[in-house]
Amino acid sequence: MSGSRVATLFTVLAAGLSLGCPPQDTRTREIVERATAGRGAYATLAHLTDRIGPRLSGSDGLEKAVAWTKGELETAGLDGVHTEKVMVPHWIRGVETGRLVAPVDRPLALTALGGSIATPPGGIEAEVIEASSFDELKAAGDRVKGKIVLYNKPILPNSEDHGYGSAVKLRTEGASEAARLGGVGSMVRSLGTASFRIPHTGAMRYKDDAPKVPAAAISAEDAELVHRLISSGEPVRVRFTLGCETLPDAESANVVADLRGREPGGEIVLIGAHLDSWDLATGAIDDGAGVAIVMESMRVLKSLGAVPRRTIRAVLFTNEENGLKGGKGYAADHQGDWARHVAAIESDSGGGRPKGFTVKAGEGGVEMIERLFPGLSGSPDFDIKKGGGGADIGPLLAGGVPQIGLRQDGTHYFDWHHSPADTLDKIDPEELSLNVAAMAALAWELAEAPGTLPRPAPEVDAEETAPAKPAVK
Repeated sequence: MSGSRVATLFTVLAAGLSLGCPPQDTRTREIVERATAGRGAYATLAHLTDRIGPRLSGSDGLEKAVAWTKGELETAGLDGVHTEKVMVPHWIRGVETGRLVAPVDRPLALTALGGSIATPPGGIEAEVIEASSFDELKAAGDRVKGKIVLYNKPILPNSEDHGYGSAVKLRTEGASEAARLGGVGSMVRSLGTASFRIPHTGAMRYKDDAPKVPAAAISAEDAELVHRLISSGEPVRVRFTLGCETLPDAESANVVADLRGREPGGEIVLIGAHLDSWDLATGAIDDGAGVAIVMESMRVLKSLGAVPRRTIRAVLFTNEENGLKGGKGYAADHQGDWARHVAAIESDSGGGRPKGFTVKAGEGGVEMIERLFPGLSGSPDFDIKKGGGGADIGPLLAGGVPQIGLRQDGTHYFDWHHSPADTLDKIDPEELSLNVAAMAALAWELAEAPGTLPRPAPEVDAEETAPAKPAVK
């Protein structure tokens, strides 16, 4: 890695620490230089994606990943490496076909949404009605009955999250909204910024007060085609078949490892990412990169031989994508230790160049991070923003645990998110190493600081499935 890139990161992370603790410049420089000296994180990610592969809950791939990462953390010499049992959803995709049958005959690039029911064996065929929002759908009233609803709302690379946050409910709740009005099926335009006629999957959920109808995603290009045909005034008919099946919950586990602090029974700084991925691809950006960042951060800190004031704990969460059972399970299993968790840091926004941190804490939390890394906030290259955190650490908000998200360059994140194109070649090894440096340095500074982040007011998330991804900035 070029010396200028290491120097830049060191400048924003380590210049003039000023919390009254012994100077950490030397240790932080060692962390940054060790993290960026090799390609350990990339090697971890390569094994996870190329050798283990897709890791959807209930799959052999996920359980191979649990066993392999546990073994790697043990080999690194970390303390108390273990797994914590979690029961997770087991949904399988099965056959899936889609076709535009009128006014022209064309195949559709289509995939089931995670959690969808199956169609009848011969599929469903119906006229399509289009909507860009639930309000627009409700305004259609009786015209929805007997039709397949297409939710067609583009997300574009012109905002911090590309419009993902405002569109994701069309995916997660669209089937139930369509069924309430008599719709027989639901399709959503893929939530991707550069689909290349590739459908993007993702979790959906059924509401208890609505019938269940099958739900799929189609490529952006096919959504545009359907839109043009509907705009011409002709009835548009689609046929699709889904062979999905929901099996009984399966046993999985979170993987936990510590770099034990010098204060026995003391406080904990948690760093985490999620091990599972969708089944369409090998999950490099979502969230194999985060797993590699967390594991390599722990290896780097262990290799330096330093013992932090507080314990630094790595948690590789299971089942973020279609249930959040790993995050909820960890919070429940460790409820008695919520007060000891002084910070939780998550990486789940890909492996692009690190751009800073989001901080959700009590009053003065952002300012404390700024004091740890003076001059960082407002930097054009790397800064701190208020708010954010992560899906897996979110359940710890019930205990008032401060939340930090590692922010990454998300310019191309939604090009590949939840699609067959989420593969290792999308990751730059040097940028991945810079993320390790940022994660490890922040974990170290929070573990060493004489004070702790102010705690936010406790929050309880009532949702039973994973929330939308945090904004990628």
